[in-house]
Amino acid sequence: MRRSFFILLALSVMLDFSCKQRKKSMQEQEAIENDSLPSWALTGFERPEGINPVLSPIDSTSFFSEMNRKDVAWESNDVFNPAAAVMGDSIYVLYRAEDKSGVGIGERTSRIGLASSVNGTEMYRDGKPVIYPENDAQKSYEWPGGCEDPRVAMTEEGIYVMLYTQWNKEVPRLGVATSTNLRDWTKHGPAFEEAYQGKYRDMATKSAALLTELKDGKLVISKVDGHYFMYWGERHVYAATSENLTDWKPLEDENGELRILMSPRVHYFDSQLTECGPPAIKTDKGIVLMYNGKNLAGEDGDKNYTSNSYCAGQALFDAENPVKLLARLDKPFLVPTASFEKSGQYPAGTIFIEGLVYFKDQWFLYYGCADSRVGVVVSKG
Repeated sequence: MRRSFFILLALSVMLDFSCKQRKKSMQEQEAIENDSLPSWALTGFERPEGINPVLSPIDSTSFFSEMNRKDVAWESNDVFNPAAAVMGDSIYVLYRAEDKSGVGIGERTSRIGLASSVNGTEMYRDGKPVIYPENDAQKSYEWPGGCEDPRVAMTEEGIYVMLYTQWNKEVPRLGVATSTNLRDWTKHGPAFEEAYQGKYRDMATKSAALLTELKDGKLVISKVDGHYFMYWGERHVYAATSENLTDWKPLEDENGELRILMSPRVHYFDSQLTECGPPAIKTDKGIVLMYNGKNLAGEDGDKNYTSNSYCAGQALFDAENPVKLLARLDKPFLVPTASFEKSGQYPAGTIFIEGLVYFKDQWFLYYGCADSRVGVVVSKG
């Protein structure tokens, strides 16, 4: 009798805790939805009912790895942090996939896979990675960690440009690749390899958002004063320019250091990191940069959000002077609420945005869920 009582008591406590957690998640999301966003921000993003996650790890796909010299179940452990692009009448999602070769974040080998969708939510995978560590000129930069966290944008001529992390388990480097069909890619090596006589080649660099604009219903790469422009950076936001989209020159300040455009803020959701997200968009209000904010644990973080969680923010830069920060959301527009956004490799909770496309009069924003799955939110704009 006593044993039954304690079992019932334990179940009651667990149910009460679950209800409170669910209520808290709903309150967090409602607070965001009810809080009016400024006119410059991209708004209206909603999770499609019963759709997410749109991609999860599977064991059934394998390919022969030159690095491992054997067949590898390349997307068996986790799939996350996706880029996105439109080609023809479909959305293509390029996602980071990890095998089971190690334990812990960054300890496995990552490859970039491809999935297509005619409606943005139902995904059909290619089955083999499209960018991965090969026995090629990038071997020293990509073995054994692989290729991570892609962002993709397209030129008006139909050339796709990918900026991704080359990870050799020593130094993460921002790499560049180009394609005309999203399946066959040409690697061009580290983005900052030549700038300033190689000054930044061996510095940790990652997370780049190319400047784009909406033209005739297509999101295409844009220029500022005749140069291509990108925001990049993990802790701070920096910038770089290019004449050819493959060789990039970081912007420096008067002291010859990287020019910082935006930084973490104490007591805000982005108190630890302000990491660049999907392609930045030039609008009639300015340049909107979506980014991933990480919350500090302790007194310097935002008590409204879980310690070390990643939430999605937006910032506005001047369209004529893209290094000038004009405004910034004080609250994230997306926070982890679903169970798969708060469990996996990163249980503190993660909404990590990297892929944004305009498709059939709607915005599709793809994101990593707790470093383990891929989700999407949609806005009619």
